[in-house]
Amino acid sequence: MSARKGSGALPGVGRTAFVVAAARAIATDRPDGLVEDRFAGRFVRAAPLPKPLPTTVAEVGAEDGFWLRLADYQGVRSRAFDDGLLGAARAGVGQVVLLAAGLDARAYRLPWPPDTTVFELDHPGVLAFKQRVLDGGVAVPIARRRSVAIDLADDWEPALTAAGFDPDRRTAWLAEGLLPYLSPEVEERMFGTVDRLSAPGSHAAVEAAPAEVIAAVRARSLGPALRGHLDTDVRELWNTEPRPAAADRLRGLGWEVEVESGVEAAVRYHRPLDPGAADSMGASLLLTARLI
Repeated sequence: MSARKGSGALPGVGRTAFVVAAARAIATDRPDGLVEDRFAGRFVRAAPLPKPLPTTVAEVGAEDGFWLRLADYQGVRSRAFDDGLLGAARAGVGQVVLLAAGLDARAYRLPWPPDTTVFELDHPGVLAFKQRVLDGGVAVPIARRRSVAIDLADDWEPALTAAGFDPDRRTAWLAEGLLPYLSPEVEERMFGTVDRLSAPGSHAAVEAAPAEVIAAVRARSLGPALRGHLDTDVRELWNTEPRPAAADRLRGLGWEVEVESGVEAAVRYHRPLDPGAADSMGASLLLTARLI
C-alpha cells in the first residue's frame, strides 16, 4: 500500500489502524465481548491524532451508534479470524503471516501452540509506532514474532523470506481490512505471491468487501464521523476500481474456499448485528480457504 499524503508520521492508510484498534478496544470493554485485546486501548491512547478516539463503551456514549456498530462488527470479525488462525495452528500450521497487521497484537494476545511464528507485515511507520508502545508496556509475545516493514504495493517476498519465512512449511495467511485499499493489480499480485509461497495444506483468511458494501459504508457517514480524528477522509483511501471477487481469485489458484458474511458470522457467535451494521459492514465477506 503506497503512502498517501496526510499529517503525522503515518500515511493515511496507516492511521486507519487506530480506528480499528479503537473499535477493538470498545469491543473488549463490553462485558460480553467476543474479543479480548488489552493492547488495543494502549495503542489508541498513544496515537498521534488531532482528536482522541474512544476506547470504552462509556467514552462512546449510548447515543453514538456509529462507534457501537463499528465495535460490534470488529468484535465479530476479530473473533472469527482469531478462531480460524488458532484452529490452523493447532492443526500443525506453524507459521502465520498477517498481511497489513496494523495494530492488532495477535502474537501477544492469542494462546498459540509452542513453536508458532507470527510474521507481521505492514508499513514501517505503523510497525515502529507499534513497537514503541509494546516496549513501553514490557509486553512479551506468546508466539515468536517477526516484524517485516514493507509496502504491500512492492515486492515483499524477499523481506518475508529474509525474516525466516519458510515456503516449504504450511502457512496460515490473513488479509483483514486490507483489500479495499489495494489497486486491482496489487491485489492480484498479492494473491499470486500468497499462492506461490504456500505449501499444500496452507490456510488463508480474507475479508472481502464487494463494491456494494463499500458504497453502503460510504453512505453511512463514515468519512465525517472519522475526519476530525484522523485529519483525513477514509473514503478517499479506498480503491473502487472493478476487480474479480476474492473468492474467485483463490479458487482460480486451486484453493478450496468457504464464504461467510459478517451477518452470518455474528449469528454464529450469538451476537447479531443491528440493522445499521448489518446493511453495511455486516455484508462484508469473511473467506476461509485451504490449499490442497
